Amino acid sequence: MSRLLLLLAPIWLLFGAGPAAADDIGATARGVVRVVTIAVVDGQVVGFGHGSGVAIAPNRIVTNAHVMELAERYPDNVVIGVVPSEGDKSYQGRVVAYDAKRDLALIEFAGAKLPPAALYTGPVGEGDAVIALGYPGNVDLATAQSAADYIRPTSPVRSEGVFSGRRSLTGTEVLLHTANIARGNSGGPLLDRCGRVIGINSAITRGEEGDGSFGFAIADTELAAFLREAKQPYVAVGTPCTSIEERLRDDSEADVRARADALTRQRDAATHAEIDREEALARARQAAQTRRENVMGVAGLLLVLGAMGVGAAALCAIQRRRRAALWAGGIGGLTMIVAIVVFLLRPAAEPTHPPVSVVVSQSVPNAPLGKLVCTFQPDRSRVTVSPTSDVALRWGRSGCAGGVQYLPTADRWERVVVPDQEQTVSVVTFDPVTRRYTDTRYMLGAQAMAQVRKQQAQADQGKASQCTVDPAAIERIAQQQAAIRALLPPLPNEKLVYNCHAG
Repeated sequence: MSRLLLLLAPIWLLFGAGPAAADDIGATARGVVRVVTIAVVDGQVVGFGHGSGVAIAPNRIVTNAHVMELAERYPDNVVIGVVPSEGDKSYQGRVVAYDAKRDLALIEFAGAKLPPAALYTGPVGEGDAVIALGYPGNVDLATAQSAADYIRPTSPVRSEGVFSGRRSLTGTEVLLHTANIARGNSGGPLLDRCGRVIGINSAITRGEEGDGSFGFAIADTELAAFLREAKQPYVAVGTPCTSIEERLRDDSEADVRARADALTRQRDAATHAEIDREEALARARQAAQTRRENVMGVAGLLLVLGAMGVGAAALCAIQRRRRAALWAGGIGGLTMIVAIVVFLLRPAAEPTHPPVSVVVSQSVPNAPLGKLVCTFQPDRSRVTVSPTSDVALRWGRSGCAGGVQYLPTADRWERVVVPDQEQTVSVVTFDPVTRRYTDTRYMLGAQAMAQVRKQQAQADQGKASQCTVDPAAIERIAQQQAAIRALLPPLPNEKLVYNCHAG
């Protein structure tokens, strides 16, 4: 027993493990852990237990209360080990919430951040596919070569079945299912086929004389109530599960229709604007012609009056009325001069700047659109774990968004985003015509994410993030992003679609 203590008590890991598969279940598996408990009294190991758990926050996991039985029995003499499915370390945890009736416990640990799973809040129908993730003890007994294998990261075992209905087990709502689980699966998640948590596996029936065995999972309702009482925030998703293939196909067709509609509206707007411009120009021409004719009429009238004044001056001269002749001649001559000036300064027949009643939209790929607010569209999206809050976007000229350069791709702009903390790579696109913003997300395992970050570090990211219209710089960014995209799986896990409007 003392030898077991030497192997298990220091809770660190010896070797790494391969990354989870880049699928929905594999994405959730990144946050599934083995939970190990070791009770030591007077230098002797008096108890050893293990189960499973799932991250509900980067540094907190949910498991069964009965997995923490030793921690309750020996509160000051138990080491709680949290063993992630990836990486090269394990971590010591502590119980922060415990509910024996619901058979749930919340454990906090430090030193790493795990990708949290999402709780599915929508309906689950009988016969729907379910998947269990965890560390069944019978598999460990068959494969473990030493006690150290219990604290070495390894991917969780997955098993599939169907949801068989809701039941009550000792006053707690549970989900009955047919996914194969065993002791050691306790505390591990029961998932829908999109990788969202619908329950926490807790117990199994015993099959006797050929009877089939069933699993029980603490229901989503009980889990949500437990987390609320523990004041633990969690990700909740209520959208129905659809395959990413369906979503990409349907969304591609919808994109084609939306873009065609947007271009039709723009052409219609341009046509109406041209019609309005021509009508305005015709009105302006008519008004200019009327003004021109009025001014020319005034000039003609003045010319006639001037001529009459000159004639009167001649008549006065014949009558030897010298003074009257001077006055009449002067006024007549001045009037004729004014008439000539008015005629020469008459308005042009064509208007210089005719008014335009409709301004054609600048929603073209190169145009700046300014500050935008992008609202999530659930009917166009596929979400498993990501938040869906509004996205603020400041769209400038030539694909410059908030100081970050996007690349032109056919009819839209695109950018590959590698966040510092998340194990997720996003391919973000924006279509200025439809004003649609799309975040296609790939949830990667630790090894794949390390390769992506290594590729990113090799690039000149300081320059790559800056807005530019220099062809050489654009080509460099394109090469960097192509290298990252080559490391991504064929299909993403999520597609989040937003409609943007002026903010």
